[in-house]
Amino acid sequence: MEKLKFITEYELRASPKMLFPYISTASGLSQWFASKVNTMPEQRFDFQWDNESHIARQVSMRQNKGVRFEFLNTDDNESDNNYVDFRVDQSELTQSTFLRVTDYSSTTDEEELKDLWDGLIDKLKEIVGS
Repeated sequence: MEKLKFITEYELRASPKMLFPYISTASGLSQWFASKVNTMPEQRFDFQWDNESHIARQVSMRQNKGVRFEFLNTDDNESDNNYVDFRVDQSELTQSTFLRVTDYSSTTDEEELKDLWDGLIDKLKEIVGS
């Protein structure tokens, strides 16, 4: 199955320290990213969209810098699973905070992904007051 690595970046008016819990914790992610998120043993998270459960493993995390969730069983040979990666960068010059999103999935319509992420990030901006 063909997959697309979609990368986009958003400027938010929130410090990395304030933003990080919204991209790394079940309670933060459930406010804007999924309708419900539950933590499970072994660094796994249960993301729910449209009453469907999607299990992901948190494969990396750097405090106030970024986090990656790899969705389990999204590829036949399990070596090319879908993932979503959030990276927080702060400009030294302007002190602006940027959230870079990498969405690697079987959704190959870039316009659809852009619309999806724009909507999700708008929701996040409302929450953090950006």
